[in-house]
Amino acid sequence: MSVTHEKPGRAAQHLARAAASAPSPHNSQPWFFVEEGYDRGFELHADGGRRMVLTDPAGREMAIACGAALFNVRIAVRHLGFRPAVDVLPDPGDQDYVARVGFGAHAPATDEEELLAGAMFHRHTHRGPFGPEPVSEDLLDALREQARAEGAFLQVIDSPEKLEALSDLVRIAEQSDRADFWHTVELGRCVGPSGVPVQACRPHPDLTLLAARDYLGLARRHTVPTRRQGSGTGAVAVLSTPYDNRADWLLAGQALQRVLLYAAHHGVMAGFHTQPLEHPELRAALRRHVAAGPLPADGAASRPPPGRLVHPTPPAHGGADTPPGAGSALKTPRTGSFSTRLAERRLLSRPVRGPA
Repeated sequence: MSVTHEKPGRAAQHLARAAASAPSPHNSQPWFFVEEGYDRGFELHADGGRRMVLTDPAGREMAIACGAALFNVRIAVRHLGFRPAVDVLPDPGDQDYVARVGFGAHAPATDEEELLAGAMFHRHTHRGPFGPEPVSEDLLDALREQARAEGAFLQVIDSPEKLEALSDLVRIAEQSDRADFWHTVELGRCVGPSGVPVQACRPHPDLTLLAARDYLGLARRHTVPTRRQGSGTGAVAVLSTPYDNRADWLLAGQALQRVLLYAAHHGVMAGFHTQPLEHPELRAALRRHVAAGPLPADGAASRPPPGRLVHPTPPAHGGADTPPGAGSALKTPRTGSFSTRLAERRLLSRPVRGPA
């Protein structure tokens, strides 16, 4: 049994680049990849060492990010002309072993799969206000269908009462986070060349109806007048899954990425407002008063994440996290990052940075 660090196969490099372009909490990229043999299989593992322990104590957002990376791997395999053979959570004793993806039967990719593959390095997270062009109802209907295809439910929040309730929950959570010194320290460490670029953090976090993360402490220095808040908010949606376990968190990530890629193909990008989901009492309130997903009788549900879907206004300061396709190179990680289970497995590291 051995782990080698030889040059990975071309297919493995292709899959790793695709996986690394998925969104993750504050561009933390909490994953690493393993090649089995030489292009015989591809493993996706969560990297708990890159989890944000205060923001994400249960690892829920880390799992959602890994689910998004898994969806990209599935689409990358289809782009190569094979059906992905996916085994999710293959080792009950290792919850960080997210999935193994193999190459199944040869089958040309469909037009929609090629569409999603083509959007992979174009998609990026948008921070700050959006442009005035609305998202069409036809596109919103199509995004709902994309979520359903993965077993999730996308609810567009178009009721003024629900939108106000969601805005209040986001603001309460964000104000709580801003008042927590260690939380601000953890968030501030995410800013920089290997995280969220400084230029993406410069819009004031209170300009939009849903309060944004205050990476640079701007709210402590300048208060946005109420009359200026709420402009450029755009369409707001909440994504839900039937249950609230690790498998559903991964499902949520896959559904989220499918929605994001389809939207990106149509020139629509998203911003995320997961703050109330990180506070149990606010998450429960969101479930009761805002979301209307397919909930079981006990009301437990995964809610990743409230977000805005809008045609972004290209800002002079570069409001997107990173240029499309940034940080797609591979490098050799530390030896012994995990215990081996198969012979001739090659570790593929995370890239320095990818579109968040």
